Amino acid sequence: MAHDHKHNDPLPDTVLRVKSLESLLVEKGLVETAALDALVERYEKKIGPQNGAKVVARAWIDEDYKQRLLKDGSTAIAEFGFSGAQGEELVAVENTENVHNVVVCTLCSCYPWPVLGLPPVWYKSAPYRSRVVREPRKVLQEFGTELPASSEVRVWDSTAETRYLVIPRRPEGTEGFSEQDLADLVTRDSMIGVTKAKTPVNREEA
Repeated sequence: MAHDHKHNDPLPDTVLRVKSLESLLVEKGLVETAALDALVERYEKKIGPQNGAKVVARAWIDEDYKQRLLKDGSTAIAEFGFSGAQGEELVAVENTENVHNVVVCTLCSCYPWPVLGLPPVWYKSAPYRSRVVREPRKVLQEFGTELPASSEVRVWDSTAETRYLVIPRRPEGTEGFSEQDLADLVTRDSMIGVTKAKTPVNREEA
């Protein structure tokens, strides 16, 4: 399996703790390696922002689907086969010309796993959780997201019962794009709301 560290580099403490715990659980017979491999494969290939990108792309080209998504997020993502833990009460919110939505979990790191995978480190950090509520525009600027002064910024606080998915605005110049081409423009961060979707130019530069 490919990895991004040199074999002579010391592993981070967190990685060492995880490896030690994994070895101990396997050694004690409490966990089977096949179960661990299946779990890793699930999060590598079946759960993640690529799922959310498909949902958003469909919403961009299919108004009926978008309305179903806005009305009942959990049922709408289930049309793609996406469901499971942390996706039971999904609420989709749509960015428009006048409204920009951003998601946080002020208490911990509640997050819609079926469509976004596991949350990034910054989403779980105390500074993000506290600041985006008090000064959302400044936090968004730090992510490179500039919004017109006239636009309204809505901050949605996730809970153990309710998780949010932002439908970013469809970029201009994407008329005639296929659903997959559109999905390639949708990023994890744009579905949290800290950035906008990539433009066709951004995609070429990436």
